[in-house]
Amino acid sequence: MKKHIIALTAIATLSVGAAGQASASSVHTVEKGDTLWSISQAENVSVQDLQQWNNLNSTIIFPSQQLKVEEALETYVVVSGDTLSSIAKKHNMTIEQLMTSNQLTSDLIIPGEKLVLEESNVIQPKVSAATTTSATSNAPTSETKAPTSETKATASVEKELTMTSTAYTASCAGCSGITATGINLKANPNQKVISVDPNVIPLGSRVWVEGYGEAIAGDTGGSIKGNKIDIFIPSKQAAINWGHKTVKVKILN
Repeated sequence: MKKHIIALTAIATLSVGAAGQASASSVHTVEKGDTLWSISQAENVSVQDLQQWNNLNSTIIFPSQQLKVEEALETYVVVSGDTLSSIAKKHNMTIEQLMTSNQLTSDLIIPGEKLVLEESNVIQPKVSAATTTSATSNAPTSETKAPTSETKATASVEKELTMTSTAYTASCAGCSGITATGINLKANPNQKVISVDPNVIPLGSRVWVEGYGEAIAGDTGGSIKGNKIDIFIPSKQAAINWGHKTVKVKILN
């Protein structure tokens, strides 16, 4: 995808964010072989959205599990000048509640990002009596059990790198908005995507980037070589604010 690194010169502008109630949700029943990534692509939403709407702390899903694939909670769209503190105060929440509802690990928020303003309810998988025996026989043993909340963060990390990062948008002159893996960033501005050197991070990898969160290695660039990544941020000003920084990058299983 054609893009350019935005120079660190601009003046921030303020606008008014919007909060609203989304329509009733649709549900996807997980089938064998499904992943959050494949579901996100089929439903034209982001992996992060699916995790937020279903209160998932990881990308692990199971057959017969029912997932919301449309937003059904009151949300707020972040605008330039917003902070977690100002948004929480405006909606009678605490910063901790806002971070928990959106699974935020830092106070970094990006214009255009949607924040959930209420706690979501996870739709638990339905298990019938006929499938109980099968489910039990396939349950993780003590040696292969799913990671607990204490080990989840480290158990899912395949590799950790220290990389140089810059930021880009899909709104530059000549930009198609379509990534190397076919993600339409103009149609999905809240999709978290990074541009990588495929020789360092394979395309399609699920990654965690310090200060950015979980994303997909879904794009490439002519200047992105070696230990360098380019962060997609929908807002030009936020991309400018990101600048040029060294970050930790974790390649996740």
